[in-house]
Amino acid sequence: MKLSHSIQLLLLSCVCSIYCTDAVIIQSNPSANGSSIVTEVSKTVTLSCVVQGTADGEELQWYRNGALVSLKDENRLEQSHLCIQPTTTDDNGALFSCQLKTNATRKASIQLVVMHAPDLNGSEELWAEEESDIVLSCDVHAYPPVTVVWKKDGALLDLSSSAYHTSNNGITATLTLSNVKREEHEGLYICEATSSHYGVKSKSFIITVDDKVMKFPLGPTIAGLVVVVLTIVLAIFSRWGKVTKCFKKDHH
Repeated sequence: MKLSHSIQLLLLSCVCSIYCTDAVIIQSNPSANGSSIVTEVSKTVTLSCVVQGTADGEELQWYRNGALVSLKDENRLEQSHLCIQPTTTDDNGALFSCQLKTNATRKASIQLVVMHAPDLNGSEELWAEEESDIVLSCDVHAYPPVTVVWKKDGALLDLSSSAYHTSNNGITATLTLSNVKREEHEGLYICEATSSHYGVKSKSFIITVDDKVMKFPLGPTIAGLVVVVLTIVLAIFSRWGKVTKCFKKDHH
């Protein structure tokens, strides 16, 4: 049994609505791994957006984390290209999307994964007075995230003591030394970050503890001097009459 002409046209229309739509795809260098591109900081990433289908002269738009990217006029029609150079730590996790200007449902997206090691190196010398507090800080911002340990004079620091307190928000790791004492806290401290990709990075701190300096109580001293001066002035005024009389008596 043959299908009528009208039914054949209807089926053809349905097939075309499934397969003949304009597809937007993103090509990249380096190549994507699924829906993401893995690169390293200071590298170059190029993205190319292409329309596949029946549309001619379709205008394309790029978005970075939902914000529209400014494009030149000649870089909008049917094909569009972006160059991220150099990649920075701020690009890690950034989502780039390309879509038809006339139909936002026709789009493709790709996410950047930017590998970078923590910025740890060198040595820092610090001085602290007895009974004061001191804070050591390390930049541990990295991808993949790192694990951080603190060492003192080559051995893992015993953090069970109330004299030490640590914190780590994934960007900065800190070690706080409270109520420092020369025999307990003076020495070489190391902030050591271990990355599954970059290995071990570290920064050292040389802590010297000085004797506590007695600070001059400037505020109370000034207040005391003011009281003394006012007392002298009031005393002079209270005796001014007698002084004047003595002066007149001597004058006669």
